[in-house]
Amino acid sequence: MADETRVVHSDPEILSGTPVFVGTRVPVQSLFDYIEGGDTLDEFLTQFPSVRREQAIAALELARESLLTRARTA
Repeated sequence: MADETRVVHSDPEILSGTPVFVGTRVPVQSLFDYIEGGDTLDEFLTQFPSVRREQAIAALELARESLLTRARTA
């Protein structure tokens, strides 16, 4: 399991508290928007070079784990 505190950060001083990848100003939502739009992870990483591949994969893993956990408790 990925450690969320090493992947996503929210600070009122950075993009008004929008969740961003740690160490960047790239909103995590951008990753999901790219994938939803049919782009690949590599295309996202090319457009946002400050995001490390490990961070993007960890964010996807966190989203998957959250979804599966919620589905099991529903």
